[in-house]
Amino acid sequence: MGHVTHESRTAGTRQGLIIQFASSLTIMGSVMIAPMLPKITAEVAANDPASVDMVPLIVAAPALAIALFAPVAGILADRFGRKTMLLVGCLLYALFGALPAIIADIKLILLSRLFFGFAEAIIMTCCTTLIADYWAPAERMRYINRQVITIGVVGALFFVIGGIAGEGSWRTPFLLYLAPLLMMPAILAWLWEPDRRAEETAVPAAPGQKLRLTIASSYFLIFAGMVTCFVVTVQTPTVLVGLGVTSTSLIGAAAGLAILCTLLGSVAWSFVRDRIGVPGVNVLLLLLMASGLFVLALAPSYGVVLVAMVIQGFGAGFLVSNASLPLLLKLPPRLRARGVGGFTSCLYLGQFASPLIVAGIAIPFGGMPAGLASAIIIWGLFATLLAAAWLFVGITRSRQPEQTVAG
Repeated sequence: MGHVTHESRTAGTRQGLIIQFASSLTIMGSVMIAPMLPKITAEVAANDPASVDMVPLIVAAPALAIALFAPVAGILADRFGRKTMLLVGCLLYALFGALPAIIADIKLILLSRLFFGFAEAIIMTCCTTLIADYWAPAERMRYINRQVITIGVVGALFFVIGGIAGEGSWRTPFLLYLAPLLMMPAILAWLWEPDRRAEETAVPAAPGQKLRLTIASSYFLIFAGMVTCFVVTVQTPTVLVGLGVTSTSLIGAAAGLAILCTLLGSVAWSFVRDRIGVPGVNVLLLLLMASGLFVLALAPSYGVVLVAMVIQGFGAGFLVSNASLPLLLKLPPRLRARGVGGFTSCLYLGQFASPLIVAGIAIPFGGMPAGLASAIIIWGLFATLLAAAWLFVGITRSRQPEQTVAG
């Protein structure tokens, strides 16, 4: 069930579950803490009012650290091994993740969250690379999608778990970041370092120019796609407030619907990809996300905003799997981890850049929030142009005699 390593081992369900749950540590990094921000803000306001503006960075800082450090994590994984670096990442995740439970200074908490993001970058890069190391292309596709689905499910669960754990104190959820310590024995026992030299001889590297084009297109797609996803994630509350919807329950319900539709899109990805190919799915996901932006920007009511959540969320469910698949199929083993590190960096850089890009586009239209609708529409038009570009790519490739699974 997957290619055999130099130790005559074959990856199976146990290895898949370990990698999937380890991958989910990255989503736990943000969702467990988000419900705690009001409590943290209240405590910081009482003790150090000048530092209140730093509180949102508790959630944002790890994403920035991942974007900056993921390429370095890939180089380290190629140099020292995926399993070794995964263990190091889990140890650092537990150490720096739990630190805010025992420190009070907001600046030290932010510093610990930056190092926590470094650990997340290592974990995500190693897990995604191991999927490509352990499984042959046909099964690799399935495990990529399972990884995405597991991350979504775990994220939804720990959003609730973090809220429950933080009822008494906002510090309690940080102790849950010690969970990777429980996974380390399983990683030691059931994962192994793949023999990359053997695979290099069995699987020739893609031609240099073609490989560079694959890397560039995957990186660009995931960056632009994540910017688009987070336009909805970040800006929907502002849109709803503009429509007179101030209930946090209603705003939360819209976010929950988007998450559910993203999961449905992830589940449907394999079915859709088998029928229209990777370039075709790129066209579809970009058109769906662009349509969601248009509906959101022009929405006259809460119900129409929910329609936007459904359209955009379903398209977003295709994104990570479809953008990463060509990369994982074509990267040679000696470059695989650093290639995945660059992909991870672009993914989180897109999240971080999204509100800055929207704010920049809105400036000629009166700034934020007055120019928000115009900015969303303009970015939606950009996503539509990208869909047209990938449609052209798909038509061009369909005329070529050599057609790979990567489209």
